[in-house]
Amino acid sequence: MTRIKLDEQIVKYAVYGGAVLGGGGGGWIKDGLQIGRLALEVGQPELVTIDEFAADDLFVTVSLVGAPAAKEQFVKPVHYTRTLELLTQKIGRPIQAIHTNENGAGTTVNGWFQSAITGIPLVDFACNGRAHPTGTMGSMNLTEVEGYVSHQAAVGGQGDHYVEMVISGSLDKASTIVRKASVEAGGLVAVARNPVTAAYAKANGAVGAITQAIAVGEALLSKQGEAAIGAVVSLLGGQVAAMGTVTDFSLETTGGFDVGTVVIDDAYEMTFWNEYITLEKDGQRYATFPDLIMTLDAKTGKPVITATVEKGQQLAVITVPRENLLLSTTMSNTKLMKSVEDIIHKPVIPYLS
Repeated sequence: MTRIKLDEQIVKYAVYGGAVLGGGGGGWIKDGLQIGRLALEVGQPELVTIDEFAADDLFVTVSLVGAPAAKEQFVKPVHYTRTLELLTQKIGRPIQAIHTNENGAGTTVNGWFQSAITGIPLVDFACNGRAHPTGTMGSMNLTEVEGYVSHQAAVGGQGDHYVEMVISGSLDKASTIVRKASVEAGGLVAVARNPVTAAYAKANGAVGAITQAIAVGEALLSKQGEAAIGAVVSLLGGQVAAMGTVTDFSLETTGGFDVGTVVIDDAYEMTFWNEYITLEKDGQRYATFPDLIMTLDAKTGKPVITATVEKGQQLAVITVPRENLLLSTTMSNTKLMKSVEDIIHKPVIPYLS
């Protein structure tokens, strides 16, 4: 059994490594650093291995839902803790551990502040070891559990945009309404949702996802430039698929998501729905979600999320096959991929096998 005391250096590693594993989504580096450091200011959070929990202990997912590029987004630390209060009141049962929904610059540290404030243990676990666009993809295949009732609390926004809500229902309906709430809140809400047992989480999620993000961040930040990029792809068993200039870029924030395309050197095209979904050149598919596709600054090696891409940037595009990632069982659920195809207008399901 292992417990890791979280400190300033680990915060940096987790955020930067999370940014890589975010695959273009998963929030902003500055936000991740801010919330991680705030957690250290208010307490001494520890990362606890999943084997310290009993099989029937209750785990709850904490996350952010919305579009990272939304101009009016507003989520503060008090919103994170309020979601746990609301959810606990709703389910009428104590929570034994909290964990993030996914890895990402902002999302890997989901729960660190809540744990520091409330004392609820933070488990080395994520619903998915990479970032994903939809709430159901972070549900650990609860969509396949007959009769499962999803309980979700969401808080965010300021002034007239402030939203505070608790909803219970089917996973799909509850997640859709929370996504709509994020739009009404200005683009982003903090969420606590989907209580499950430790046994269910272990069977369907990504055990060790946070320590993997920390390891990736350490590899990235221990070197500079191309050497940093090389260290990351070596650790993850990936490759540098392209390196060049952004010659075309489009992004539209719609329905609580960032949707668009990135073109490198008028040759390599990437589509994204918050996260990068496809990488192609001349009609040939090089990688497909849930393979990891990520952009890094070609000179510094620092992660560049989809919401910050600009024409003229010099970027390296790395890919990591899904087999080398810690993934949820949702990543092989073809029913959850149909919505991705509808958004990016390219085939995804045929590439899953």
